[in-house]
Amino acid sequence: MISYNIHSHNTSNTWVTFVHGAGGSSTIWYKQLREFKKHFNVLLLDLRGHGNSKIHLKDAFKNKYTFDNITEDILEVINFEKIEKSHFIGISLGTILIRNLAEKHPHRVESMIMGGAIMKLNLRSQILMRLGVILKSIVPYLWLYKFFAFVIMPNKNHKESRLLFVREAKKLYQKEFIRWFKLTSEINPLLRFFRTVDIRIPTLYVMGAEDYLFLPTIQQIVLDHKSAELIVVQNCGHVVNVEQPQFFNDTVIEYLLVK
Repeated sequence: MISYNIHSHNTSNTWVTFVHGAGGSSTIWYKQLREFKKHFNVLLLDLRGHGNSKIHLKDAFKNKYTFDNITEDILEVINFEKIEKSHFIGISLGTILIRNLAEKHPHRVESMIMGGAIMKLNLRSQILMRLGVILKSIVPYLWLYKFFAFVIMPNKNHKESRLLFVREAKKLYQKEFIRWFKLTSEINPLLRFFRTVDIRIPTLYVMGAEDYLFLPTIQQIVLDHKSAELIVVQNCGHVVNVEQPQFFNDTVIEYLLVK
């Protein structure tokens, strides 16, 4: 089972589960934990190969990761802890996992908070991914990761987010990075499906105004999906919970308390 931490609330029965992105860990939510645990039971996950979820010997020779089997890791934890239903908060690639969980097990998802959501790879993103596929076994993975982090978070005010994700990525190793990178081979049809289908679960997208690669797609999705809302955070890039934590916390907590 993947590593996780629980912060129980004395009176609330409501659960909030945080899902980080590729290369991160549950520590990226350090600016959220204090405020959220005042109101909710909090579950923090480290996805496989990240943070304290070290790869086990029995999995060491499994070369292929899929969105489905990584999603099942999350399900395994909430089943073990007997969490019948939870709000889910994700960042970046974590939003894809949450959406996939909602597709497979909608009765377990109270609502989805999608920070820096990835719902489409535009031409620029796809070129970068193809470049990564070519170079992933040649170039040290940390060079690639730093390059991608700079492309996604290029501005001066994104520096804290870049450094945080690069610092966490250093805890991975080359083979683990490659396993995660290979997930991109199945990402386009999955995201196309997600864009097409309104799952009818309350969804709040929290996107930075400077999240140039991914914001335009989300703006279109909220026009097409009746269950979705969008809040655009000014002076902010991809990692909204790190760059504008007070705004993120206040907005999301207010949203969850009325759900």
